[in-house]
Amino acid sequence: MPLIDRYLFRQLLWPVVLATIALTAVAVLSQSLSSIGIVVDQRQSLFMFAKIIALAMPQLIVMILPVAVMIGAVVAMNRLHTDQEIVICFSAGISRWRVMAPGFELAASAGLVCLIISLWIQPLCYRALRDTLDQVRADLAASMIKPGQFTHPAPGVTVYAQSVDDDGSIHNLFINRVSKSGRDMTITAREGRFERRRGVPMLVMRQGANQEFSTAGILNFLSFDEYVFDLTPVAALDRGARYKLSDRYPHELFFPDLSEAWARANLSRLAAEGHSRFAAPLYTLTFMAMAYAAVVGGAFSRMGYGRRIGAVAICAVVVRTLGFAAQAVAASAPLANVAQYGVPIAAGIAAMAIVFAAPRRAAAAPGLTTSLRIAAA
Repeated sequence: MPLIDRYLFRQLLWPVVLATIALTAVAVLSQSLSSIGIVVDQRQSLFMFAKIIALAMPQLIVMILPVAVMIGAVVAMNRLHTDQEIVICFSAGISRWRVMAPGFELAASAGLVCLIISLWIQPLCYRALRDTLDQVRADLAASMIKPGQFTHPAPGVTVYAQSVDDDGSIHNLFINRVSKSGRDMTITAREGRFERRRGVPMLVMRQGANQEFSTAGILNFLSFDEYVFDLTPVAALDRGARYKLSDRYPHELFFPDLSEAWARANLSRLAAEGHSRFAAPLYTLTFMAMAYAAVVGGAFSRMGYGRRIGAVAICAVVVRTLGFAAQAVAASAPLANVAQYGVPIAAGIAAMAIVFAAPRRAAAAPGLTTSLRIAAA
């Protein structure tokens, strides 16, 4: 790569990297706020909290990278153009395409990363995320017991506990269970603990009493030192992982298992998701072209390019919104999948037309022109 190309590539690379880091930090913060309930409500560890955030990040990175490419390119090109470095390149006889080539190489690399993430890493992480969330929900101690609150972990079952220690000990436990036949049973215990005996989930309660009305309407009262409450009916409510569109690999989207009733009824949705995975990387190239259109696509100005950058930013939001709209329409109209590719391609062509239609700046000083010719050689 010639010296001038390496220089332009470096000038673009670091703003894009910094923009990616900044946007990723914002995404992590947003994901943290939405997942904080895992720690609070389900009483999970910080490790589980961090694991859930990390597994949710690949899909967000696919959305972040095109935006980061555009922000970084606008910042870098605005500085280069304001300092007249781009103008000098043009005056040295370097073509517009040669000036823009390092940016498109960077955008293509980012697009390749997006493609790899969306096709393989995202489904892998999202499947692990679903399994992790099901594991959290299957934590009977966390789902059944919320200190100081009445919970209903299963139909006809009401549970209350005053407090839960870090070691899992439950204090002042109350359980009310109404069977399908209408029999009402109430159990109180001074303490309890979740255990598994021969693989069966159990709630072992100690120092308590069991009250139950018989079919004849007689109240039966029984005090106990230890009572084992079978949690199999509650645990049976856990249905295991259910993979969504975002959790599926490309071959599962385009060639689903037709023996699955849900897949047969949602072929269009599956195909729309698959095409969106392949179309998403195109936005890195499109947004890079729009960044060039914002800075290079017009006359040189010492006052900056705030208006052009603002207009192009609005256009970028519109283009990405149209892409999401095309995916939504394609879920019910398969022919609309063409629009998923057409939107970014058309926007990129329009941006490039603006760039190449823009007039060049007058020639720079002869000494600088000669130096740039030598550097570009």
